Amino acid sequence: VATAPAGEVGDGSARVRTGTARRSADQIAAIVLKSAPDGTKVSIGDIATITVSGATRGRAAFVGDNPAMTIRVERTPDGDAIRMQAAVTDVAAAMQATLPPGVTIDLVRTRADQITDRLQLLLDNGLMGLGLVLLLLFLFLNARTALWVAAGIPVSMLAAVAAMYVGGLTLNMISLFALIIMLGVVVDDAIVVAEHADWRARTLGEDPLTAAEYGARRMGAPVVASTLTTVIAFWGLVVIGGRFGDLIADIPFTVIAVLLASLVECFLILPNHMFHALKAAHAAPWYDAPSRAVNRGMAWFQDRMMKPAMRAVITWRYPVMALLLALLASQAALFIRGDVQFRFFDAPEQSSISGNFAMLPGATRDDSLAMMHEMQRATAATAARLAEEHGTDPVDYAVAEVGGGAGRGLASADTKDADLLGGISIELIDPDLRPYSSFEFIAALESEIRRHPLLEELSFRGGRFGPGGDAISVDLFGTSAEGLKAAAEDLKARLSQYPEVSALEDTLAYDKDELILNLTPQGQALGFSIDALGRDLRDRLAGIEAATYPDGPRSAAIRVELPAAELTADFMDRTLMRAPDGAYVPLSDIVTVTRTAGFSTVYRENGARVVTVSADLAEDNPARAAEIERALREEIIPAVEAAHAVASRQSGAKAEEAAFLGGAAEGMILALIGIYLCLAWIFESWTRPVVVMSVIPFGLVGAIFGHWHWGVPLSMFSIVGLIGMSGIIINDAIVLISTVDEYAEKRGLRPAIVDAVADRFRPVLLTTATTVLGLAPLLFERSSQAAFLKPTIITLSYGLGFGMILVLLVVPAILAAQEDITRMIRAARRGLSRGPRGLLAGAMAGSLALGAIVLLPALVTGHAPAWLGLADAGKGMAFGIYVAGSALICAMIWGLGRVMLKPARQARATR
Repeated sequence: VATAPAGEVGDGSARVRTGTARRSADQIAAIVLKSAPDGTKVSIGDIATITVSGATRGRAAFVGDNPAMTIRVERTPDGDAIRMQAAVTDVAAAMQATLPPGVTIDLVRTRADQITDRLQLLLDNGLMGLGLVLLLLFLFLNARTALWVAAGIPVSMLAAVAAMYVGGLTLNMISLFALIIMLGVVVDDAIVVAEHADWRARTLGEDPLTAAEYGARRMGAPVVASTLTTVIAFWGLVVIGGRFGDLIADIPFTVIAVLLASLVECFLILPNHMFHALKAAHAAPWYDAPSRAVNRGMAWFQDRMMKPAMRAVITWRYPVMALLLALLASQAALFIRGDVQFRFFDAPEQSSISGNFAMLPGATRDDSLAMMHEMQRATAATAARLAEEHGTDPVDYAVAEVGGGAGRGLASADTKDADLLGGISIELIDPDLRPYSSFEFIAALESEIRRHPLLEELSFRGGRFGPGGDAISVDLFGTSAEGLKAAAEDLKARLSQYPEVSALEDTLAYDKDELILNLTPQGQALGFSIDALGRDLRDRLAGIEAATYPDGPRSAAIRVELPAAELTADFMDRTLMRAPDGAYVPLSDIVTVTRTAGFSTVYRENGARVVTVSADLAEDNPARAAEIERALREEIIPAVEAAHAVASRQSGAKAEEAAFLGGAAEGMILALIGIYLCLAWIFESWTRPVVVMSVIPFGLVGAIFGHWHWGVPLSMFSIVGLIGMSGIIINDAIVLISTVDEYAEKRGLRPAIVDAVADRFRPVLLTTATTVLGLAPLLFERSSQAAFLKPTIITLSYGLGFGMILVLLVVPAILAAQEDITRMIRAARRGLSRGPRGLLAGAMAGSLALGAIVLLPALVTGHAPAWLGLADAGKGMAFGIYVAGSALICAMIWGLGRVMLKPARQARATR
C-alpha cells in the first residue's frame, strides 16, 4: 500500500523508490498475497472483505441529524471576556463567507453576553441609586453643601478604582457590586462633617470659616472611628478562605479602598469647600428653598416630637429594652421556626443544561447512538409541549454527542470506553423569558426519556453560576465494594422519589467481565508461551493497524480485523491456535479460563473504600429543598446505613458550607474584637464600646424581616452583608454617643441624651437614608441576573433601615440604664461598707431574686420544667435564655415600680 525508498543513483540527482502507493479499496483488494507455481494468485480481495468507512470511532457531535463539531474558546485569568468574544464573532463572520452552502457557524454559550448584561444591570441600578442619593442630599442640605458632599462620590470611587488597578483587581460583577454598595455609605463621612458645620453656622451663629473648621475638628474622632470600624468589619471577610472566599475576595478590598479615599476627601478637601458653601448660604438663594422648607420641618419635628419621645424612652427605659428584645426574639423565631430558610449558596440559574449517559459494558457504539437519538427526541418533545403550554419554544440550541460526555460529565466516565458514553448540551432561552426554571425543564425531560435496555446511568444537570460542589453529596464507606455499590444504589433509589432531585450519580461504575487465561500442562508441552498467546489473541480481538497515511486534512488508517460474526460468545471454544510445530489445536485445550466481574475503579481514602453519591437539588422552593435535606439527613441516610452496615458523611456543598461558616465565624469574632479595641481607643473607655456595639444584634431584626418579606432565603451573601453591616450600623451610635458625652460635660446625663438625639437626628437620618436609597434600585430589580446579590441588598437595606430606628431607642435606653447600674454599684459599695449587716442584706436579696427566677415555672405549672438539666448544649442555651428573660421581666417590674412610686418618693422627700 505504500512505496519505499531504495536509494540514489549517479551523482544523487535521481532517487530509486520501489512499489506504487495503493490506497483505494480496489487497489488494496488487488494486492497479491501469494502466487502459486501454476500462476494462480491469491489477493487480499480473495480472502477479506474491504470496507471503506468514515470516522465512526472517537467523539462525534450532531445538531439534529447533521454532523457538527464544537470549538471551545477560553480566556486566560487576566483576559477580557467581552473583548475576546468580539474578536471571535469577527473571525466567525469572516469564516462563514468561505464555507460551502449549508455549513454554518453558530456562537453558543456566549458567556460574555451574560457578563455584559450583568454589568449593564449593575451600572443602570447604580446610576439610579446615585440619582436618589443626590436628590436626598439636595433636600436636606443647601445646594452648595449638597454639591460638595456629592462630589465626594466620584472622587472616592475613582480613587478606589485606581487603588484596585494598582492592587491587580479587575472590574467584575463582584467588585462592581461592592462599588454600588458603597454609593450611599461613601457620603456618610462627608454628611456628618458638612451637616455639623451647617448646624453650627445656623444654630450657633458661627462665621463660615469657624463653622467649617470646628465642624471638621469636632466630628474628626467620630468620623475616623466610624470609618475604621467599617474597615475592620469588612476586613473580617478576608479571613474566609476556600473557593467561596475567593469568590467574595474583591468585596473587602474594594470597600476598604472606597472608605479610605472618602476619609481623605472628607478632611483634606471638604472643609475648604464648606467654607465657601456656608458663606454663600447667607444670601438664601431661591434654589435652596426646598432644603429650607425641609429643615424647618426637621426643626419642628426635633423639638415637638423627638425630645418628648426621648424623654419617654428614658423614663420607660426598661420596658423599651424589653420590647426591643422581644422584637429581636420574634425575628429569631422566624428563622428558628423555618419561616425564613437558609440556603448556603443559591446560585443564579444559567440557561445551560447538560445531559450525560453511560451504557453497560457489552453495549456497542450503535447502542450509544440510539440512546443519543432518544435524548434528542425527548428534548424536542419536551420543548414542543412547553411551547404549546406557554407560547415560546424554550430550546435555543441543542448539540448531541457520542464518544464522550457533555458539560461536566459523569463521575464514572474516566474509566469507561468512549463508545459507551454520550450526552447532550441544551441551551434554553433567558430565564427572564420563561415562567419555569431549568429544574422544571429537567424534570419534564427525564419523565419523557425512554431508557435503553443497556443504559447504565443517566444524568441531567442545570448550569449554575459561581463555585460550589454538588448540592447533595454523600460519601459511603466501611464495607466491601459490592456492599458499597448496593448501598449507593439504595440511596439513589430513595432520592429518585423526589422530583426536585436530579443528576443522581455514583463513583463506582461496573466494569466488563474479565476472562483470565492460564496455560494448561498440555499447552506448555506443545510449546505455547503466555506472552505469545496474548499477542496473538490481541491481534485477533482488537485488530491490527496495518498502515496509516494522510487523506486530505485528515489521516486514514488501514486495519485488519476479524468479522464481527466471529467475535461471539463461543469465541473461546471455536478458536484454533497454531502450535510451534505447525499443528492447530483448540484454544480451550491449552488454557484454563477464569471469569471475574467487578468495578472499573474503586476509590480509597486512608485505605478505606469510598463511594460518593451525588445529585443536584432544585432551589426553586427553598422550603421544599430544606425539607429534602432534612429527610436525607434524618431518615434516608440512617436507613441506608442500617440496611447495608455502612458509615457515611456529607461532602460536596455541605463541606464547603461548613468551611465557609467556620471562616465567617472566625472573621466575625476578629472583627468584633477589632471594633471594640478601636472604640475603646477613641472613647478612652472600656464601657462605652459595649454601649455602641449593643446595637449590632438589633441589625438582625431588619435583616431577617427583610428576607421574610421578600421570600428570599438567607445565604452566604446574607452573612457577608451581616459582617459588613456590623461595622456600618454602629456609625450612628458613635456619632450619637460622642455628642451625648460632649453635652453631659455641661448638663445632666438625661438632658444631654435628649438634646443629643434631637440634634443628631438629621445626620443619622441622612446617612442611613443615603445608604438605603443607594441600594434601593437593586432591591426592586426583577432580573434573575441579580438574584444571588439580593440577600446582601436586603441585609444592608433592611438591617440599616430598622437599625437607625433601633439605635435611637437602644442607645438612650442603655445609657440611662448604665447610669442606674452605676448608682446600684455605688449603693452596693455603701452597703458593703456597713459591714456584715449590709453584706447579709445583699446576699438575701440576691438569693430571693435567683430563687424567684428558677422556681417561677414550678410555681406556675406545678412541676419543675424538664429542660432545667444542663446535660447538653441545646438545653443549656434554652436555660440561659430563660434565666435572661426572667431577669429582664424582674427588671421591668422593678422599673415600673420605680416609675409608679416616684410621686410617693418625691412627696416623702418634700416632707
